[in-house]
Amino acid sequence: MSSVSLPANPNEILLKQHAAREKWVLLGLSAPALVLVLIVMVLPVGWLFYLSFIGSDGTVSMENYARMLESKSYSRIFVTTFKVSLLTTAICIAIGYPLAYFLSQLPSRAANICMLAVLLPFWTSLLVRTYAWLVLLQRKGLINNWGIEAGLWSEPLALVHNLTGTLIGMVHIMLPFLVLPLYSSMKAIDPDYLKAASNLGARPAQSFWQVFFPLSLPGLFAGSLIVFVLCLGFFVTPAVLGGGKVIMVSNQITNNIELFFNWGAASALGVVLLVVTLAILYVASKLLPLNNVLGGGH
Repeated sequence: MSSVSLPANPNEILLKQHAAREKWVLLGLSAPALVLVLIVMVLPVGWLFYLSFIGSDGTVSMENYARMLESKSYSRIFVTTFKVSLLTTAICIAIGYPLAYFLSQLPSRAANICMLAVLLPFWTSLLVRTYAWLVLLQRKGLINNWGIEAGLWSEPLALVHNLTGTLIGMVHIMLPFLVLPLYSSMKAIDPDYLKAASNLGARPAQSFWQVFFPLSLPGLFAGSLIVFVLCLGFFVTPAVLGGGKVIMVSNQITNNIELFFNWGAASALGVVLLVVTLAILYVASKLLPLNNVLGGGH
């Protein structure tokens, strides 16, 4: 028996035509944004990848990557970068978690006023804040002068041009990036959970560690990830407060360009740092889904 094809429904044809037309309209509306992304992000990153494979003789080679594997100085730079980033993140957690918890327990109006103090550093240039710390921490700076006058120490402390000064400046800059997502996560926790724990006989400390703290972990994880990833690319603060003794990847990239005029080596370092950052973000997304980070897991 031969099959007879039924005529298409005119309404279905109109719906398909309307859907196809809508797709083209959306593509046209998003075209300027796609072109902007292509010009601002894709082309520069592609150029960076291309330069990383150009050797000193101008030919395509793996020379720049081989140098990073063979030279111990590059391994020390990466160790310093991750060490500074991890220490900065840990200090921000130690300071930021109690601060965010304190703000989350305040009434909304008082919390909003106190939050202005957390956001205040954003109103000042990063370069200005870094040089302000240089004035405060140097051997004849305000902190050393006050400490000596108060009798806390007799000789000026080495608070700048070392790892200590770098960490102080970076923690000051990075702390709001931890407090904001953590505070948002804490405010999303239903107070009835703690009341239920108390009704079941839990002491305040038990309610905090067994109920409140686990529910705040997505915000803590998100804030820590933001701080750590941003620290990997820091340049100004280590350059100014480190005094050339704390060399991170971004500082070495600058040295390769300004001192050695080696764009290939600088590009290879940038590519490695980019790949490492993307790998960290990928692993983090697998460990904690995005909806949990944004508070959807409560």
